[in-house]
Amino acid sequence: MQLALGPTRFAYTDITAITSHFRDKLGQGGYGSVYKGLLPGDVHVAIKMLVSSMSNGEEFISEVSSIGSINHVNVVRLVGFCSEEMRRALVYEYMPHGSLEKYIFSPEKSFSWDKLNQIALGIARGIDYLHRGCDMQILHFDIKPHNILLDSDFTPKIADFGLAKLYPRDNSFLPVSAARGTVGYIAPEMVSRSFGAISSKSDVYSFGMLLLEMAGGRRNVDPQASRSQTYYPSWVYNQLSRQEVGGISEAVSIHQVERKLCVVALWCIQMKPDDRPAMSEVLDMLEAGIDGLEIPPEPFFCGDEFAPAADSSVLSEISTFSE
Repeated sequence: MQLALGPTRFAYTDITAITSHFRDKLGQGGYGSVYKGLLPGDVHVAIKMLVSSMSNGEEFISEVSSIGSINHVNVVRLVGFCSEEMRRALVYEYMPHGSLEKYIFSPEKSFSWDKLNQIALGIARGIDYLHRGCDMQILHFDIKPHNILLDSDFTPKIADFGLAKLYPRDNSFLPVSAARGTVGYIAPEMVSRSFGAISSKSDVYSFGMLLLEMAGGRRNVDPQASRSQTYYPSWVYNQLSRQEVGGISEAVSIHQVERKLCVVALWCIQMKPDDRPAMSEVLDMLEAGIDGLEIPPEPFFCGDEFAPAADSSVLSEISTFSE
């Protein structure tokens, strides 16, 4: 009943009691530290203590109230919040299996291709819901494996959207001041407006980078890899376009799901936002089979002319926007 009424407002003394004086730390990110907590009724929660926020208390509460009304199977539910002077906290449902990151980069293959496909679909449904299913369009701006959490059934849930800005659904383009993200996933237009306007397509780009990492089980930029494989998206595109039989990951041959995830990902990471599909179209592609999926045009950073030096200059420019 309490969850149905929206997020609960907790006093700071409640937060210290729920976390047993911040005893069990789950992790730390750009927004603050996360602790495990226990509500009455033996309900486990994750409590994020936020670093000092620029917004005032009323703005914070208004935004939290809007986000608290979101209810989707692939979005982490906001249970409550705390706002006392400069002390701010967000109380989320607890995800026992942690983040997707530790599974896809594990030396052992954690998931079957069918399970990876289900996880990719779940993430896409969650993002599409944030973009189109709410009264206000919610843009995440930081889609990456670390921000995808897994529940007891390994159902993926999008997390860390709590401080993403809310925009009217008809407001397609955003001010540059909205830009944020993580190097390796941040869309080009977040760095330079010469690529296009910041919009929901920025999340599509980040999702494409996430898909590539899920398919290959390796990070998109790997300094340890051979020169030809340093920038993974470029290597994937060259492999697919040459129709090589060898797998994109370490596998002997490329699996149908692996190929599908990679082709969809390459559509998502087109350099110009207008060339990327909307999240609803991405979802349609993932739900369909590999048949009929065409390899997209070559993004300009792919191909034999790709040079690590060029990549480093882009990364240095991007780093000014990273957390």
